[in-house]
Amino acid sequence: MKLLSSEEAKRLCDKILALSKADECTVNLGGSRTGNIRFARNSVSTAGLVEDTQLAVSVAYGKKQGVATINEFDDKSLEKVVRRAEDLARLAPENPEFMPAVGKQSYKTTPTFSQKTADIDADYRAQAAAYTIEACRKKGLTTAGFFTDQTAFSTVANSNGVFGYQQSTGLDFTCTVRTEDGRGSGWVKRTAGDAARFDAREAADVAIEKAIRSVEAKALEPGRYTVILEPAATSELIGFMLGGFDARQADEGRSFLSKKGGGNRKGDKLFDEQVNVWADPWDKDVGVLPWDGGSMLARERTDVIRNGRVNALDYSLFWAKKQGVKPTAGHGNMIMAGTNKSTAELIASTKKGVLVTRTWYIRLVDPQTVLLTGLTRDGTFYIENGKILHPIKNFRFNESPVTMLNNIEEIGKPVIIGGDEVPYQMMIPPMKVRDFNFTSLSDAV
Repeated sequence: MKLLSSEEAKRLCDKILALSKADECTVNLGGSRTGNIRFARNSVSTAGLVEDTQLAVSVAYGKKQGVATINEFDDKSLEKVVRRAEDLARLAPENPEFMPAVGKQSYKTTPTFSQKTADIDADYRAQAAAYTIEACRKKGLTTAGFFTDQTAFSTVANSNGVFGYQQSTGLDFTCTVRTEDGRGSGWVKRTAGDAARFDAREAADVAIEKAIRSVEAKALEPGRYTVILEPAATSELIGFMLGGFDARQADEGRSFLSKKGGGNRKGDKLFDEQVNVWADPWDKDVGVLPWDGGSMLARERTDVIRNGRVNALDYSLFWAKKQGVKPTAGHGNMIMAGTNKSTAELIASTKKGVLVTRTWYIRLVDPQTVLLTGLTRDGTFYIENGKILHPIKNFRFNESPVTMLNNIEEIGKPVIIGGDEVPYQMMIPPMKVRDFNFTSLSDAV
């Protein structure tokens, strides 16, 4: 089924809402066209294009709810999915935390669509893979990677008059490069909403350089070091922490933002003063849909951390009513302030330290402190007197992003980080952090 226009989506939603006999009805309608190409061992292994459109209908009788989904859109199928949702609602127990559907919202369009990205075709994907493969072959290296692009539409509507429609685009590219003997490894990730911001040559060259430079890694004694963390190395760590900015978790004593004796730590200074983080659905680089997909509330620009202080927490419809405050929409993106300094400039100002390209296999150890454990990989280097001296073996680390953001010495220029590894579209800078805790060595490259 083709991607629907705003008018087509509106007619479909109106038809579904008219079919419902429940107390309230909510519609989520979306479709996407997703292209991909995968390569490994210097050869393309798979490529494809997937198109799909999905409809979810949620209804309620009092506090009893039912949800049904379908991807057929003839009149008979539409009535079938509505009746199925109603049947499920009648059978369901009452939800003690049920909240009625929100009233009519005002959604201001956000910058989520790029025609250049929507125009990506099989030739474009093949060229992105071909450059990477050929560049590696010429240098006797082996590469594997994945490029994917998506054009989509999203629609929300309910029986209280809510209606929102928007198109979006995005692309994601990851690439790993290994030396033939397997002793050197480099990696790169690029995310963009607009294909004009993506350069396959630049991305592949970064991974190639990392792979070549990481050969002959030397062991460095575990301990606490000043580190230069590239954005991909910090995004997941910070993502774990930002997931804890939920008022209910904090109020119920289940997060690092819980206050002893009850309540939360909103207003407390928990980070270095350089730390400023906000959500902005209208950001030109990481724009997101203007509504929250769950509550359908309109999103707003929100300062989450201001000058190191916790400035805002997320309140669901239920928890906001219980606490007598205004509910908030889920953010969708997170942007951290930075400077114009490059990673190279952060390295140049470091007397002794470690450059970390990437962190992975990260697991939560303690939710009360957000203590995380994980490994470095794909390019870890020793810095001395402002220069990369030599590659070093990878480490396991035990560190909390709360502590990490308290130990910042310098911050660089933010870049876009997105995809499956992090919970938000993010703009994260490279950063120099003191006393990062490496606990043991890892033989993996």
